[in-house]
Amino acid sequence: MGDDISMHMRCIGAIIDYFQWQKVTVIYEDRSSYTADSSIITLLSDVLQDIGAELECFSAFPVLSSLLDPKTTIQEELRKLMNKQSRVFIVAQASLSFTALLFEQAKQLGMMDKGHVWIISDGTTSLLDSVNSSLITSMEGILGFKAYFSDSTASFKTFKARFRRKFLSEYPDEEENPDPSIFALRAYDAFLAIGKATEKRTLTLSSLLSNILSSNFTGLSGVVHFRDNHRIMRIPAFRIVNVVGKSYREMGFWSPNFGFSKKLINHLDEKEESNASSEVLDSVFWSGGSFLVPTGLMKLSLSVSSGKPLRVMVPVNSNFSEYVTSSVTNTSHFSGLAIDIFNAIVERLPYSLAYEFIPFSDGSYDRMVEMVHQKYIDAAVGDIEITANRSRLVDFTQPYIDSALVMVVTIKTDKSQEAWVFMRPFTKGMWCLMAAMSVFTGFVVWLIEHKTNDEFNGSPVQQFGKVLWFSFTTLYLGQRDSHGNNLSRLVMVPWLFLILIVTASFTANLTSMIITSRLVPSSVEVGYLRSTNAAVGCDGGPLSLAYLQNVLGFKAENIRVMFSVDEYAEALTSGRIEAVFLLSPYAKILLVKYCKRFTLSGPSYNLGGFGFVFPKDSSLSSDLSEAIQNLTESGSLQQLEDQMLSLLNCSILETDSTGDQSLGPTPFSGLFILSGGVSVVALLIIIAGSLKAHFQRMNNFQVTLMETRIWRLAAMVLTKNGIRTAPTSTSQENSAQAAQQIDDNKALQLVKNIISNAIITSTTITTI
Repeated sequence: MGDDISMHMRCIGAIIDYFQWQKVTVIYEDRSSYTADSSIITLLSDVLQDIGAELECFSAFPVLSSLLDPKTTIQEELRKLMNKQSRVFIVAQASLSFTALLFEQAKQLGMMDKGHVWIISDGTTSLLDSVNSSLITSMEGILGFKAYFSDSTASFKTFKARFRRKFLSEYPDEEENPDPSIFALRAYDAFLAIGKATEKRTLTLSSLLSNILSSNFTGLSGVVHFRDNHRIMRIPAFRIVNVVGKSYREMGFWSPNFGFSKKLINHLDEKEESNASSEVLDSVFWSGGSFLVPTGLMKLSLSVSSGKPLRVMVPVNSNFSEYVTSSVTNTSHFSGLAIDIFNAIVERLPYSLAYEFIPFSDGSYDRMVEMVHQKYIDAAVGDIEITANRSRLVDFTQPYIDSALVMVVTIKTDKSQEAWVFMRPFTKGMWCLMAAMSVFTGFVVWLIEHKTNDEFNGSPVQQFGKVLWFSFTTLYLGQRDSHGNNLSRLVMVPWLFLILIVTASFTANLTSMIITSRLVPSSVEVGYLRSTNAAVGCDGGPLSLAYLQNVLGFKAENIRVMFSVDEYAEALTSGRIEAVFLLSPYAKILLVKYCKRFTLSGPSYNLGGFGFVFPKDSSLSSDLSEAIQNLTESGSLQQLEDQMLSLLNCSILETDSTGDQSLGPTPFSGLFILSGGVSVVALLIIIAGSLKAHFQRMNNFQVTLMETRIWRLAAMVLTKNGIRTAPTSTSQENSAQAAQQIDDNKALQLVKNIISNAIITSTTITTI
């Protein structure tokens, strides 16, 4: 009366496929006739093969009653299963007592912890309503499925009431679970079929069997109708349940025709089949208390399974250290984008992979691939191009970075259209030096001429304006014969010669820039380079070289192999090559490092990409490819590349992208020194003459001052002599008499002596 066992296996396969588990382990108790020949394993293997999963192993236990020490036997077998990679365990067939002991031992061994998945079949799940809560608690987190039957019909309700009365009367202590299970319903339907078969008058053994097999009625367990192979004809529906706490909750339904759904109507009405695909199961509470779907695989270290880590060879002579480079102090320590990506994808594997890097410096990348092919090493990591020849020897992962052959050229703009193109012939330093020299020379000429030349006279503001005007006009008007001083002419001779040379150089350089800018095309085409036999650069990779020669048609003698980003930049800037052909990952590095200097030109030619190398038929190749895809879809791969490019510092070359070079002061340094030197000498002469004149004026002023003081001193002496004679007379008459008595000659002689002594004193002071 039970459902076809193949339907159970299909339901298990549907659950495995729904959660996308890759490997499973089957446990069953070998006690039924249909498992005696391991047909259960055959059925499940076929189902798993259809969904792309794998039956890693199975464990068949004898009947529990036949075991001398059931706990030890089950525990030893579970320990063996712990060493397998699969963490999805299916209890396909087992008695309730075996199931209880199995989960008890599994819990002790930690096999009910986070990351483990347990699935029980209909035979065990249908009995969950009849077991005590302690057993259910030990099974928390497991998934199960049980046959569906309708519990809302009048016949079922009548049977349920009678069953409960009978059960409680015989088992009064079992009040917790008195409801009938699917097995009770099937037993009732079996007796009902036998009873219907015996209602006929003529009854033999063969006729009884024929009458039973011809039964066609709706029982408590469902439709009872047999096929020609004596199996129930009905298509079953299963409830999907999840054990939580001391009970379980229904997650949805499954049937062969409609798959998973949340509503039972999908399994009863074929018209609802088209809507079933949109239905999903509720979230599952997994073993260990997690709602995240387990991977179903143990993180098994390769060193544990094989006894040694994976040997990964890494090139140390890569032309682009941004992708892979070794430490200076430790050649076994590597860094770079390829290493970072490899480490990131290994972390995303559903198992732990132990590995060690081995430096490779003896030969080309082809030699390294050959060593992987010959299994001298286990893998190779780096900026390794995926080519057809290499793929014949080894397995590549899917590209972790796509690549195409691209052409990089210098940025060539039409500078004749720039607003400030007239400033380009000279550097900023040259312009500043010319302005400073013009003002300085004008200032020196003004010092020389402003006393004698009316053109340099006026108020201070006017004189300042005349100096600036003179400095500017001499740059393009040349010498006007307005200098009356030979010293100013001496200053102007080297300055005018310097202006003549600088003006001619400015005109020539500006003309060259404008003409060259118009003649050079803004972009370079492959056909133009090929037809003109232009020299082009290449990274030297076998794929790039072969493509340039065999596909694009470049001659071998026109291809220059280079080995560093700086070498590409120098060759492009100097004009040794017209363009460089690089794989796009390398071109990104060149364009970022030398910003605003180079650009892509022409079409790109898809070639493949960079991948990691493994021996042929290696399972790691597919595992890492899947991890690379996950890394790509999450955006982590792009973040790693952006992080690498952000570490590059932009270097700006001094030379102009068109090949023209602005002139600096160096070519004119001799003339600047000569003109500046003459101006400095003239300035010193002017300063010396000014100081001499200043001292002469000071001397004259002091002499005049001293003479003035002498006369004042003489007057004071005469006055004092006159005062001294005044008190000797008491009247005006006495004064007149005294004055007459003074000899006029003696008075005159006294004044002369005083003046003479004052002059001698003044001369002595001046001398000092």
